[in-house]
Amino acid sequence: MQAVNEDIDLKQMRDMAAAKKRWDGLLREGKVKLLTPREAGYAISLSNKPLLDVRPSSERNKAWVKGSTWVPIFENEDNLDAGTLSKKVTSFAMGGWWSGAPILSFNRLFLSKVEEKFPKEAELIVACQKGLRSLAACELLYNAGYENLFWVQGGLESAQDEDLVTEGVQPLKLAGIGGFSEFLGWTDQQRAQAAKEGWGYRLVYTARLFGVILAADALFVGAQQLGHYIQELRGH
Repeated sequence: MQAVNEDIDLKQMRDMAAAKKRWDGLLREGKVKLLTPREAGYAISLSNKPLLDVRPSSERNKAWVKGSTWVPIFENEDNLDAGTLSKKVTSFAMGGWWSGAPILSFNRLFLSKVEEKFPKEAELIVACQKGLRSLAACELLYNAGYENLFWVQGGLESAQDEDLVTEGVQPLKLAGIGGFSEFLGWTDQQRAQAAKEGWGYRLVYTARLFGVILAADALFVGAQQLGHYIQELRGH
């Protein structure tokens, strides 16, 4: 089993390296043009270029660019079959409980949905949270006949507050985080946000940390009491 897992990991590494080489070629040859988040904001506001958001719903539902069109290239895996449940358990055990990283599957309707919304000659700004999935989307779109593509370098996560007009319950920078680290505010994005927001923002996460400590302490004391109770029952 370990050898099989190592073979799978090696194949994934090779596939990613090959994909990155193709994506670098698209950018180097000018088939996909590069924009910073600020340049994307200018292009949207001044040239009325559409922004195609390819993030999964777990990120899109938290924050989005106002007026953007959403077609995910990967979507959250919500099936409850044995294979998906096994993946979720493995992901949770391997750190998913901390990072909140979801299990994603390729959206087979991605191209058809984009083609329903945009003609092949459209100038499309393509963005995701960190920049990798949007590059994969650009490759698919280019191969399908879209030749006026713009990629947001670094993804929406790298945008400053003034770069893009946004909507949602959180800042764009925080849309890609989750899990226990998000709850405690222990991510780089949240620390940067805390520096801007001030003490009020920090107090929320400090209170959560104390709550976790108190809950853990209560569980520990409860476990001790239960142990003593079981020993007394055995003694009788």
